[in-house]
Amino acid sequence: MPADLAVIGLGSHGLPLAQAAVGAGVDTIGYDPDRARDLASGRLPGTGAEGALTAADVRRMLSGGFRPTADPRELGRVRTAVICAPAPAGPSGGVDLGPLAEAARALAARLRPHTTVILESPAGPGTTEEFLRPLLESGSGLTAGRDFHLAYSPGRTDPGNRTHGYAATPKVIGGLTPACTESAAAFYGRLTDKVVRARGPREAETVHVLETNYRHVNLALVNEMAVLCHDLGVDLWDVIRCAETKPYGFQAFRPGPGAGGHGLPLDPSCLPHADATPGNGLRMVSLARDINARMPQYVIQRATQLLNEHGKSARAARVLLLGVTYKPDVADQQGAPAQEIALRLTERGASVSYHDPYVPHWSPAGRPVPRADSLYEAAAEADLTILLQNHRTYDLQGLAVKAQLLLDTRGTTPAGAAHRL
Repeated sequence: MPADLAVIGLGSHGLPLAQAAVGAGVDTIGYDPDRARDLASGRLPGTGAEGALTAADVRRMLSGGFRPTADPRELGRVRTAVICAPAPAGPSGGVDLGPLAEAARALAARLRPHTTVILESPAGPGTTEEFLRPLLESGSGLTAGRDFHLAYSPGRTDPGNRTHGYAATPKVIGGLTPACTESAAAFYGRLTDKVVRARGPREAETVHVLETNYRHVNLALVNEMAVLCHDLGVDLWDVIRCAETKPYGFQAFRPGPGAGGHGLPLDPSCLPHADATPGNGLRMVSLARDINARMPQYVIQRATQLLNEHGKSARAARVLLLGVTYKPDVADQQGAPAQEIALRLTERGASVSYHDPYVPHWSPAGRPVPRADSLYEAAAEADLTILLQNHRTYDLQGLAVKAQLLLDTRGTTPAGAAHRL
């Protein structure tokens, strides 16, 4: 049965796109060999990569006509195909384009003339033209820009954001040709209130680079400020509260135990495909990556100091971790610093448990961590409780009263109720 849209890759970018399309009345299939069976049964795969979507959301999508599939033959019967394959970190710290290549080959073998192909996977400048285009053309025998439309649009999904939903977030489009841009813009115009046309795919890809790096660089700055302010005995959260009253030239970022998330900091000079962008690299990005990567170790350092100050050792200490996702109020664990913190504490001999209302089972690096059933009892019994993610369901005032020792890495507990990062 033909469809208007195929979403290839049903993870943190693909599922929200499919949800928006179904809600707009677009006949949509979703291709993902790993997740299609669960989704077709109205279940979430349980990988934590679905962002803020729930099983109830998936069932509503199914009732609206959404058809998850693991059959690549379905890709040959659509008008528009949007590739949302994951782009995880590679061995060298860059982006692994393997999943994107698999998605491209599956589509290329069934690609028909006049189809509009849009890449939404995280990508650096040149990926659409130098990596994706050759795979599509060689696998289909068609020519991009002549036989089919090709464009890039950076994903801007923000899981759990109740203010900026899909329709309220402008979509940036950069096509291989003006006709490619207009075809992609016509598609997204059905889903969003505003479409912004970039000059081409490289400009659109670089929008993704700038937006992602902006977050990581500013997080790195405020994370360094957290360490400095602790050493100086300065209340950083009060500093931020005052600084954000400035009506221009400042945007508040807040520190935490690490960056996390799907958007990797990206230096375009290290792209994993031919003809990578030449010239100077982004040294600020490399430095930001290093600073943010050190934050889990800093949390361990602070935790150890707090235990020592209260006559306890990390070895054999009972440590409760609260919130192991990378964002509040979602189940997504992509890049969450909680995993490294749990492993490092275990290596130091601590007895680690966790609580998270969105994560029923947790096994960082394949090592199961016991889940606390009763939050307040677990906090009262633990030698140290570490708040890693401030889910809305947590009563931080109550936790501060119950916990023997509370380290707040998010600065959300009432002033004086806990030790802050």
